[in-house]
Amino acid sequence: MTSSTNQFLKPITTKVNDAGNLEIGGCDLVELADKYGTPLYVIDEKTLRAVCNDYKNAFAKYPKTRMMYASKALCVCAISKILSEEGFGFDTVSAGEIYTVYKAGVDMSNVLFNGNNKSYDELSLALDLGVGRISVDNFLELALLNEIAHSKNKTVDILLRITPGIECHTHEYIQTGHLDSKFGFDLTQIDDAVELVLNEYKNLKIHGLHAHIGSQIFETSIYPDEIEILVRELARLDEKFGLKLDEINIGGGIGVKYTEKDVPPSIYDIGSIVIQKLEEAVKKYNVDYPTLFLEPGRSIISTSGVTLYTVGSSKQVPHGKKYVAVDGGMADNPRPSMYQAEYVAEVANKKDNAEMEKVTVAGRFCESGDVLIPEIELPKLDEGDILCVYNTGAYNYSMASNYNKVSKPAMVLVNNSQSDIIINRETLDDLIANEVIPDRLAK
Repeated sequence: MTSSTNQFLKPITTKVNDAGNLEIGGCDLVELADKYGTPLYVIDEKTLRAVCNDYKNAFAKYPKTRMMYASKALCVCAISKILSEEGFGFDTVSAGEIYTVYKAGVDMSNVLFNGNNKSYDELSLALDLGVGRISVDNFLELALLNEIAHSKNKTVDILLRITPGIECHTHEYIQTGHLDSKFGFDLTQIDDAVELVLNEYKNLKIHGLHAHIGSQIFETSIYPDEIEILVRELARLDEKFGLKLDEINIGGGIGVKYTEKDVPPSIYDIGSIVIQKLEEAVKKYNVDYPTLFLEPGRSIISTSGVTLYTVGSSKQVPHGKKYVAVDGGMADNPRPSMYQAEYVAEVANKKDNAEMEKVTVAGRFCESGDVLIPEIELPKLDEGDILCVYNTGAYNYSMASNYNKVSKPAMVLVNNSQSDIIINRETLDDLIANEVIPDRLAK
C-alpha cells in the first residue's frame, strides 16, 4: 500500500533546526511568530503540492477524472492560484468563493457551484462569470436557475445533486449523504426533476449526477456503494427518458490525521477502489464511461497548515487541571468547540526541554468551552513560548469569526526558506470598517 500526504500528522517539511526550534518550509517558526505576530496561520507549499500530486497520480489510470477542490475548506486567492497551477478546478458554495477564485485568475469553466439554498444574486453572478457547472439541489433552484438563464439568453450546464441514502460514521453534522438530509434530491424525486428539465426548463442542460456522502471519512467501502447508485441511475434514466448522462460527481470527504490514533485511508487506495468499482459498474449497467468529478477539500489543505500561538497566563486548579492560555482559540479555530475536534501541538522553541507536564490548552475568549486541546503532555510552558498546533489548514480560517471583537489572524505561505503574507492580519479599523452610526445618533 502506498502512503499519501493526508496520512501525515505534520507538514512534510517539519523538522527541528540547529537552533533547536521547529521549522516548516525552511522557516523557523519562532522567527515567523516574531516577524508576523500570533496567532498566525502557516501553510507549507510543498505539502500542499505533494497532496495534489497524490490525487493526480492515484487517479491517473482513469483519464476522465476532474479534480475539483472543495473551496469551503480554505478559500484564499493565493491557495486558489496554486491549486489552479496543479490542474485543479473548484467546488464553490457561495458568491464569495466564486469571486475569490475569479480574482485569482482561475479558468471559470473549471468551477462548479454547489449549495442547498443559492440566492438569485449568487446564481446570476455564477452565470455572468461563466461558472462551468451548477449542481442543482432542489426544485426551487431548478425553476430559479432556468428563469435567470432565460433572462440572460443562456443555456446552463447542470448536475442534479442527489441524496444516495448512504451513511458514513462521522460526526452527525458532517454527514451529508444519508436520507434525512437537507442536501439534494431524494432518489424518489429524480424523475420529476428530470421531466421538468426535459419538458419545461429549456435553458438547463443536465450532464450528470452529483452525490456527497460526508466528510472526514475513514471508511473505504462507502465509495463503491455510492458509485453503484450513481451509475445505476445513469442507466435507469437512459432507459426511461433516453437521457444519456456522462458525468458523475462522487464528492470528497477523505479523512486526515489529526491525532496519532487517526488512521485515514491512503488516497492511492481510494483511487484504486473507485476506479475498479467504476469499471465494474459501467460494464454491469452497460453505460459509457462517465467523466468522474472528485471534490477533495480537507484532505488537500489540512495537513499543510499549522497555527502558531503565544503562551500567556496559566492556572493550576487545586487537585485538578492545569490550564495554559494562548492568544487565540475558538474564534480562529472553532472546531474543538463545535465538533469536539482533537488536535496535536508541540512547543516550537523548547524541543530539548525534557521536563514535561500535562496541561489543558485554553483559548483567550470569554467562553468556558473555549478549550483547544484538553490534557496534552508538553514541555513545561512559560509565558512567551510559541505553541504550534498541527493540521489546521482546513476549516480554521474559513470558519473563523471576530468573536469578542478580536481581529482575525494573518496567514503566511512558506516554501524554500521564504515566507510570504497571503492574508493580512485584520486591524482595529478593519473590525469597524462596515459599521455606521446614524446621523440622528451623531448629534
